[in-house]
Amino acid sequence: MATVTVEINGRPYAVGCADGQEDRVRALAAEFDGHVRQVSGEVGHVGDLRLFLMAGLLLADELHEARTNGGGSAPVGEPVATTDGVAEALNAVAARLEKIAQGL
Repeated sequence: MATVTVEINGRPYAVGCADGQEDRVRALAAEFDGHVRQVSGEVGHVGDLRLFLMAGLLLADELHEARTNGGGSAPVGEPVATTDGVAEALNAVAARLEKIAQGL
């Protein structure tokens, strides 16, 4: 198992992933970071846990819309995430959220 350090909202996080999946995890983390920064810009600083929750809900909404609309292709230039990749990334985020919640 490999470990990748990703940056979310300006903070580094170590994330475990399958060997060979490091670049994919970095790309997914960059997309998640974009959502976190979008939420942060809209609501201000409300703490990482809430920012991550809201960003996760935005991603879940996008995934739901993609599934509801027949799973059509993403617009040109936008990454296409598979369910397995999203699940892996969400599991990593969930584990990190649990650690943060324990620290509160």
